[in-house]
Formats: sequence, C-alpha cells, structure tokens
Amino acid sequence: MEQPLMPRESGQYVAERSRDVFVDEEGVKKVAEMLYMLRDSEAFTATGWKMMNPLAPSPDTDEAINWVFVTDTMNFSFWPDREDQQCEVNYRGTTYRGYMSLCAAITRAMDEGVPITDPAHFSQMSEADLARILRSDNDTPMPMLKERHEALTEAGRVLLQHGGSFRSFISHGQNDAEKMVRYIVDNIPSYRDEATFEGKRISFYKRAQILVADFWGIMQARGEGNIPNLDYLTMFADYRVPQALVYLEALRYSDALMEALKKGELLSSGERREVEIRGCSIWCVEKIKNHLWQLVRERDGKSCDINSALIDFYLWPYAKQHHGEMAHVPIHHTHCIYY
Repeated sequence: MEQPLMPRESGQYVAERSRDVFVDEEGVKKVAEMLYMLRDSEAFTATGWKMMNPLAPSPDTDEAINWVFVTDTMNFSFWPDREDQQCEVNYRGTTYRGYMSLCAAITRAMDEGVPITDPAHFSQMSEADLARILRSDNDTPMPMLKERHEALTEAGRVLLQHGGSFRSFISHGQNDAEKMVRYIVDNIPSYRDEATFEGKRISFYKRAQILVADFWGIMQARGEGNIPNLDYLTMFADYRVPQALVYLEALRYSDALMEALKKGELLSSGERREVEIRGCSIWCVEKIKNHLWQLVRERDGKSCDINSALIDFYLWPYAKQHHGEMAHVPIHHTHCIYY
C-alpha cells in the first residue's frame, strides 16, 4: 500500500480540492495580525505548556512524561449527544468537562494510589478498572470507554516492548519531530489517523503530533533543550480549532455544510466533508503561520519561532474561552478514536 501524504501535504492536497470548506486569504491575514500582536506573550513560550496542562504532574518528574502518554492515548471524542449531558469529574473543588475531565480523572487516580502512568499496570488493566478510574461525578459516564480501554492497553503493551516507558519508546525517534511522529504511527495502531480523499491516501496524525508537541513542552519546561525539526508539526486537526478558524473568518464553510452542522448531522470519520474540515484547517494554520513569519521578518527584521503547534496551542483555549461568542458557529461531530 502506498504511504499516505504527511499532514502538511495532506492539508494542501485537500484544500486544493475541497468543495465545502475554503481557506479565506483575508481572514488568514487578519489572524496573523492578531498573533503578531501577541508574539512576545507567555502563550508562545515554554511556560505555556504547564498553563495548558494545570492538572499534569510537575514537568520535573518522569511521571509527567508517562502522564502525557496516557492522556494523549485516550484523548478523543468527549463531546456529548446533548450539551447538557456531559461527563463531569470533580477534582479538588473544581468540576471539569471534556478533555479536562480525562486529565482530572487520571490525576485523581494518582492521588488515590493507582499506578495509572505505569505501562506494566495500564497494559493489563481491565475495562472495569478503567471505568473506575474514569468514573463520572454525574449521571453521564465517560464516553467511548471500550475504545479508550483498547487504545490504552494496546499502547501499554507497545511501551513494554520498548523499554517500559514513553521516554524509552520515543528515544527511537532520534530526537527529531518527524521521526518521532512516524515511529508512533508505525508502532501504535490507534494513532494511525489516515483517510482516503480523491483517490489519495492522506494523514492527519492529530494525536501523534500532539503527543510529540506535549513531549517537547515538557522537555522545554524541564530545561532539557529543544526538539529539532519541530516545524514539521502542523496544527492538530480536531473539532474545536476549526470552529475558532471559522469564527475568525480564516476558514469558510459552504451554506450546505453550515446548514448540515447546525442541524446536528453526524459526520462519519473519513467522509468527504469531515476530511475537508480537518484538511483545510491544517492548511489554513500553515498559511497563518507563513504570513506571521513574513510580518515578523518585515517589521522586526528577524525570524519567528512561532510554529503551527504553538498556534494550535493558542487557538484551542481561545475557542474554549470564547465559547459564548462563537456559539453560532457549529462544531462538526464525529465519533472516532483519532480526535
């Protein structure tokens, strides 16, 4: 079987053939201008990782590295069938939903003495054990428990075959972002986020890329240096960042797609419209990054080190923070293990 295009090339390929999703050049420039004004803010520094992951163990501990692996391996499909029926996890006086409910549940389990970050433990965990760890504090359970259990135990067995820790496993990527992503998707099937579009195999590798970016964030926070070739990473194609891009007018949906999403139509993983949303989002952020780099070069006379991963790390919480203002922009919904 032919090798799929990697995420950046996939984004361009999809954007050039898309029928319902379009990158808006003027909107791209507007977002780049917004980011230019924020170019020196803490959001684009190494300390930003801990700000985005407040429930993670201290980056100074090796436990934090395995914590990232556990959370990223189960980081998919948190959206509820109804907005008022979300899984909730209460931790230290705060109620968490969505992805943060997963983070809270894992950290809660650590507090309770469960060795949830140890591959020797989670590779053999029963589905009932995981259900206990991911238990909800309301009547809505953590969605897709069976799929999360399968992904976690499978990934744990792979780590045990590669030295018994995520750091040992990822060392096979030779400290290079591209090689790390390829090694993850070659060895852990649940990270193999691929599709076929217009007769071509393409890839998004959302969770594999965010796993590498999170590993980089921890290494930066620990003062252990950079990962070469980090600009290889694209944005992490999910459902929240596309909403922000549409809201910011950098991405545009056709009337037909907008109407379908407003009606709550479920898009299946790999279908044309779902692929167009994800692929065009990748290419949109690439264009934003390139224009931002141009602005910094022309106005500041220097190169810019804000990459696509950092732009994603800014846009995802931006979408959460502006949830009310962008409520009129529908989020696409897809049940799958990839995002």
